[in-house]
Amino acid sequence: MGQQQLLLLVLGIVIVGLAVVVGIQAFSENAKKANADALVNDAIRISSDLQAWKLKPTAFGGGAGETDWGTVDFDQIGYKTGNNTYNVPTADADQYENLNGIFDLALAGSNATITATSYSAGTSTVLNVIVVVVSGVTPADIATTIN
Repeated sequence: MGQQQLLLLVLGIVIVGLAVVVGIQAFSENAKKANADALVNDAIRISSDLQAWKLKPTAFGGGAGETDWGTVDFDQIGYKTGNNTYNVPTADADQYENLNGIFDLALAGSNATITATSYSAGTSTVLNVIVVVVSGVTPADIATTIN
């Protein structure tokens, strides 16, 4: 009877240990997905602000409906750059940064590309990369890719 109880105790400890490991792994995957969703939300908000800038008259600091994006940057659409508040490993002076990650803006003719990158806490390990391409001023002109 003693050996049987010891075997059941060891089996119970192994099962509990496996459940803890599976729970930690599930939590990590959920945190990564939540971060990707937050990056997409931020990038779509920025792309909407870019579209609003493009439609705004020049007298009000906008792009006046030009066919290309000109020299718009994050500061012109209301996003402060160069603060590196969250100690992101690669934050440059022309990138916007928030709690979810860093955002880079690249302009090429009629396309504006927003690349959002998030890092694992306290490391330089990339968690998510989101790319949003804005090609016009309607909701259909926004394309999102999650890497």
